[in-house]
Amino acid sequence: MVHYKSATEIEAIRRSCLLVCDTLALVASELKAGVTGLALDALAEANIRSAGAVPGFLGYGGFPNTLCISRNACVVHGIPDAEPFVEGDIVSIDCGVKMDGFFGDAAYTFAIGEIEEATMALLYHTKQSLHLAIEQARVGNRMGDVGAAVQEYCEKEHGYGVVRELVGHGIGAELHERPEVPNYGKRGRGPKLKKGLVIAIEPMVNLGTRSVVQMPDGWTILTKDRKPSAHYEHSVAVVGPEADVLSDHGRIEEAIKKNPSLSEISIKK
Repeated sequence: MVHYKSATEIEAIRRSCLLVCDTLALVASELKAGVTGLALDALAEANIRSAGAVPGFLGYGGFPNTLCISRNACVVHGIPDAEPFVEGDIVSIDCGVKMDGFFGDAAYTFAIGEIEEATMALLYHTKQSLHLAIEQARVGNRMGDVGAAVQEYCEKEHGYGVVRELVGHGIGAELHERPEVPNYGKRGRGPKLKKGLVIAIEPMVNLGTRSVVQMPDGWTILTKDRKPSAHYEHSVAVVGPEADVLSDHGRIEEAIKKNPSLSEISIKK
């Protein structure tokens, strides 16, 4: 069953999403070569709990940490560890919280120092595909319109591999609700988008093949060819002719600008 949200519920989800983004901004302020994922994870957990919320991922299905930290060829669900980051790493950080009974969810892929031009282009275009998908998240469209926006832009226009095995999701009183939100599809197909639907849209896009493999830890997902992968996520509400974006990457990007160890996500025109 799909749970459509009231205006009051949407505002509660927004508050959780903004705490997620404030947490990611705090993490971004500390992210640099030499720092470990475990250190960032502890920082994030403390920030979430200080706001009167709880980490949304910690313990979910047995996941051991607050953040999913996925570097380079890791697509998603990376477990924070004690290996220091190095110059040239790309790091996807996914965060969820639960506050006042509702979840928030967002993710951003960071570039530590100078990264390869092709990798920066992957990050830039994956982020652009998220915005294109959000443009399709409006009343009367279908889920296939959302997925097709990502697939057409990333695969047909830029030759990347769009992951099929992992998808976005509904969000609300549960972290993962129906419906699924694929990053591929055909326009005009799939469930109709109705007012009050709240979904997490999260393109996962690989520089090479779209094929992925799962590691023995049961969580970590890597690209099959070990080429880099990018991941960006917003939680949005379908409310009318335009989606209401409940999360705020702007807060994260302000932190990136203030951190000389991180590169802004952009390409040469």
